[in-house]
Amino acid sequence: MTEPKVDAPQEPEQKRSNSIQTSGSGTTLSHNSSSILLRAWSHMTESVRPSAFAEFELLILTFCTGIQDAISFPDYHCFASNQTGNTVFLMLAALLPHLNGEMFITANIGAALGFFLLGGWITGQIGNMVGPRLRIWLVGCNFIQSCLVFAAAAMQYIHGAGLRGTDAIVVVGLLAFASGSQVVQSRSLQMTEISTAMATAAWVDLLIDPGLFKLNNHPRTRRALFLATLILGSLAGAGIYRSTGSWVAILVSAAGKMLVTGMYLFNSAEKPKEIAGPSAC
Repeated sequence: MTEPKVDAPQEPEQKRSNSIQTSGSGTTLSHNSSSILLRAWSHMTESVRPSAFAEFELLILTFCTGIQDAISFPDYHCFASNQTGNTVFLMLAALLPHLNGEMFITANIGAALGFFLLGGWITGQIGNMVGPRLRIWLVGCNFIQSCLVFAAAAMQYIHGAGLRGTDAIVVVGLLAFASGSQVVQSRSLQMTEISTAMATAAWVDLLIDPGLFKLNNHPRTRRALFLATLILGSLAGAGIYRSTGSWVAILVSAAGKMLVTGMYLFNSAEKPKEIAGPSAC
């Protein structure tokens, strides 16, 4: 019979070598993980650079704004994003309260204007502290805005689109807060021609532009694209409202905003400033 093979006991030097190899592998994996985390954190703490890609993102947000306002006025007799009309209606409500319910709903208008201002104030002040174009701030803030719009769509789906009452105020407040935050955040990208919401100034600036008919006029082109996208978003919102209901329109708007949240991860970053002179040595 063949005797079973017995592995020879490892010498102390061989055991030590194997132990060192195992320890080295663990150290390498730990180092690689730390390196990935550091690169990810460095990427998220970069300042996003104004670019053509950022313009495209703002135009998507503009399209979403058009959708929201196209459904907020017929459903709640107020605008979620554009506050000029809400401001005028609120003054009418103060002096002509008998028009409440016929021309406007005072509670809805007050909620829209109030939550819009609150969203803009909170976003602006936090942005001033952390850095308004910091990638992690843009991603996080836009994610919260998207969640608020998703919540508004869920409220409408569950409770319907009532003209008055607490449900109406909650939906209007969610949309207005997200819109106020969005408008303030869009200004941090230094493309004031694309405000993502207010059209009046864009129309005027477009008409009085001395280079209106010049071939190469980037500010003019930005304004024209902004206005065209807002119009298309409003038409899309009205079409969805007529065919499937306003909650679907709000859902589409929320999905568009969430898309931009993910896109912010791929924006190019500002290059670090080079220090000239003896101190650079």
